[in-house]
Amino acid sequence: MGSVGEDRGALRRRPAAIGRDLVLVIGLVGTCVGGLALFLKTAGAAGDRGSGVPAALLVALGALGVALALFRRGAAPAGRRGGLRTPAAPAPDVPDVGTEALDHTAVDPDGFEHTVAALCARDGCTPVEVVGGAGDLGADVIATSLDGRRVILQCKQYAEDHRVGSQDLQRFGGTCFTVHGADVAVVVTTSSFTAPAAEYAATCGIVCVDGEALAAWTDRLAPPPWEALPVDPA
Repeated sequence: MGSVGEDRGALRRRPAAIGRDLVLVIGLVGTCVGGLALFLKTAGAAGDRGSGVPAALLVALGALGVALALFRRGAAPAGRRGGLRTPAAPAPDVPDVGTEALDHTAVDPDGFEHTVAALCARDGCTPVEVVGGAGDLGADVIATSLDGRRVILQCKQYAEDHRVGSQDLQRFGGTCFTVHGADVAVVVTTSSFTAPAAEYAATCGIVCVDGEALAAWTDRLAPPPWEALPVDPA
């Protein structure tokens, strides 16, 4: 069943379709009448010259051919009249990155890295690459912000009672800048950070995003973590 918008569109197109059909009918009738008159005139002249009958037959056949062509055009489907093509079917809906792709509560640790990457992409980073795995040296997601900064993110999907400790931060701090060349280094977790971990991060300039801050980022209640650090004017 078509939608209300489609029904209204069909009603708006009907006057134009009726007008085209009327023009075709008038053209068909005019062609037939003109062909018949020319046939009779040529046939009358043939009585005097004795040689006009073949010409009269050719004229009649030509008029009949034109009339049939016009009739076939008038009887063509509405979607193909006048060279118009039937509108193509609408493209399938593309899933919005702001829905399932951002639900970090319904994924495993590998999926969590992809939800963080989706958040980066949603907030304008391009390109965004998930590189977590064996030998990643602490980098799970690499992104480039709109202002051109290289953002290195480490993702920790932990339970609420499993806090990110200082050793985790130290390992990440030893590679995020020197190895990965981060302009902004971020640790994102679903839990929280111990006090020593937070102190180390503040000393090294690492942005810590705990579970509460992650929820605010996801819901657009807080800016993305790379905006927590000003752009270096140098």
